[in-house]
Formats: sequence, structure tokens, C-alpha cells
Amino acid sequence: MTTPLFWLGLSILLVAICLAVVLAVAIPAFLELARAARSAEKLFDTLARDLPPTLEALRLTGLEVQELTDGLGDGVESAGRVVKQVDRSLQETKQQVQSAEITTRSMVTGAKAAWKTLTTPKPPRRAKPQAGQPASDPSPTVPTPEKTHANGHSHAVQQDMTPKGTDSSVS
Repeated sequence: MTTPLFWLGLSILLVAICLAVVLAVAIPAFLELARAARSAEKLFDTLARDLPPTLEALRLTGLEVQELTDGLGDGVESAGRVVKQVDRSLQETKQQVQSAEITTRSMVTGAKAAWKTLTTPKPPRRAKPQAGQPASDPSPTVPTPEKTHANGHSHAVQQDMTPKGTDSSVS
């Protein structure tokens, strides 16, 4: 058993057995790889056929989304303009209401003054002195302090002390 030829034959036999086992295991793996390659080829064909239309649809969807975004931006700007216009209209209405309020107050004040003027009894008129007669006034008058008008002029005002309902004229 020490002959080298024996060991050489035994080594070749073991290598042959190992190769046979490797081939026996590799053949089903190669068949499985061939099947996977065919499946991959079918997948690639499907992708080549379906992917371009899908990508085109995605591109069109992106464009539509961009158009909608632009439209939404225009809508927001339009809404902003409408809000500003409504705000301006409200301010103008407020100014008109204030002006109407001032006008109404002025009219009410004028009506009160007119009513007071109409309802206040007028003092009787004095008779004018005749030519040649001295001007004598039996009713006493009391001077009052000077009143200043808005234009800056002042004048003295006298009050008539004649009792109401009596005639101060001398006939």
C-alpha cells in the first residue's frame, strides 16, 4: 500500500466521484437558473411594454397637478383681491354712515332750534318816537356784558326788562 500508483488511482477516483456529485447537484441549480432567466426576460419584456405609458401618465399627472396648483394660486390671489375690495367697501360704508349721522344730528339740532324759535314768544315792539318828541322809554334796560361772535367782533346786548304781556309804547 505504499505504492504511489495506488495513491494516484485513489486520488483520481475521489476526484471523479466529487465531480459526479458536483454535477449531480449543479444540474438542478442550472435548470433553476435557466427558469429564473426566462422569468426575468418575461419581466423585462413586460416592463419595456408597460413602463413607458406609465411614465407618460405620471408625467401628465405631474403637469395636471402643476396646472391645478397654478389655478389654486390664482384663486387665492383672486380671493385676496375680493377681500381687499370688501374691506374698502366696508370702510367707505362706515364713512358714509358717519357722514349721514353728522347730517342727521345737524338736521335734528336745526329742527330743535327752529322749534324753539317758533315756540318762544316775541317781545312787543316799541313805538318809534315821533318827530319833535323826546325819545323816552319807560322800560328800564340793563346792559349785559359784551358777547363775542365767531368772527371776532363783539357788541353789547341790552335786555328788555318790560314784563311780558304789557305794552311799553306810549300813545
